[in-house]
Amino acid sequence: MIPNFSIAGRTAALVAAMTLAPLLSGCQTGSPSRALNLKSTGEPVDIIVSIGRTAHACWFVSKDPGFGGFRLADEAHSPAGRPRLLLVPRRDPGGLPKLVIQAEKVDGVTDIQVYGPALSTNLGSRITGDVERWVSGNSNCR
Repeated sequence: MIPNFSIAGRTAALVAAMTLAPLLSGCQTGSPSRALNLKSTGEPVDIIVSIGRTAHACWFVSKDPGFGGFRLADEAHSPAGRPRLLLVPRRDPGGLPKLVIQAEKVDGVTDIQVYGPALSTNLGSRITGDVERWVSGNSNCR
């Protein structure tokens, strides 16, 4: 049964929706991120730990200026069973991640997903190339 709202109730709902729509669309900037999906025969935790070590060395220990405003949050031993790494703002480590690298076993193969707004920035192709290389077993920085 469809509720029978009064004209005043319908008008108030319409005004509220029109007021919120510009606010919500203002949160979305830039183009959508390009996700990267890879497959591996390795174990999810091992893959994420390996990527984390290499990313730390290549992006942070090397003082790469592109990653200066970020830090890695390691969730390799997540109780959810989906180990992941998060690239988060250095000044707001509890904020929304700019990049997520996660792995999970699906039908006997480890599925690695890389997604987030950082892939749509000038770092996107660098991140994609690095992660593809690291998943294949090559731990070189470039």
